[in-house]
Amino acid sequence: MTDGWDESAAAWIDGLGEDGDWARRYVLDAPMLARIAGRGFATAIDIGCGEGRFCRMMQAAGLRTCGIDPTAALIEEARKRDPAGDYRLGRAESLDAGEGSFDLAVSYLSLIDIPGLDAAIAAVHRVLRPGGTFLIANLQSFNTAGPPTGWTREADGSRRFYIDHYLDERPQWIAWQGVRIVNWHRPLGVYMQSLLSAGFHLRHFAEPEPVGADDERTARYRRAPYFLMMEWQKAA
Repeated sequence: MTDGWDESAAAWIDGLGEDGDWARRYVLDAPMLARIAGRGFATAIDIGCGEGRFCRMMQAAGLRTCGIDPTAALIEEARKRDPAGDYRLGRAESLDAGEGSFDLAVSYLSLIDIPGLDAAIAAVHRVLRPGGTFLIANLQSFNTAGPPTGWTREADGSRRFYIDHYLDERPQWIAWQGVRIVNWHRPLGVYMQSLLSAGFHLRHFAEPEPVGADDERTARYRRAPYFLMMEWQKAA
């Protein structure tokens, strides 16, 4: 079964642009970069790099990067925008890199796309050097438990966000602005247990707020936030 990414690649590239979407510009870019800046990282792998935007941002911060993605059209676009970059067609569950190759691994809203979560996290652990860091931005699990209902308009005109079947891990189709892909809903505990079982240690957890945007979407975000950030470390 297709996951929709091949069919949605063009719409994704058009919608994201170089500046990124609302979520990246106002919520995630700044705190993600803040976890990287001045930390002494030299090499990084971006798992699910898409068209390479965050790879290019890390390069601007002085890191040598490798981007991995299973969608050929997105890797082609990444190479077009960054001809000197290292972009590889591949899956997170079987990373094409040697043991201990990187100081930093990044999953920027990509764990929700990966069917084989345990295999992917084990692969990340393998390619990180001892003491290396795994930086994650992911959708909140209660948020991925919202579809297909999510935000609704009540009879009195108020809006409510509904979740259901939170503990049931499942793939589900998500569509917006010409993109239609499969995301995985998993309880937060599934992610935590997978990372702990792989041998990672939690070093940072945050639920970033929108900064610089004052609109209806910001108000909704504060009621039912979309994202969390985690930083995990491989034992030294």
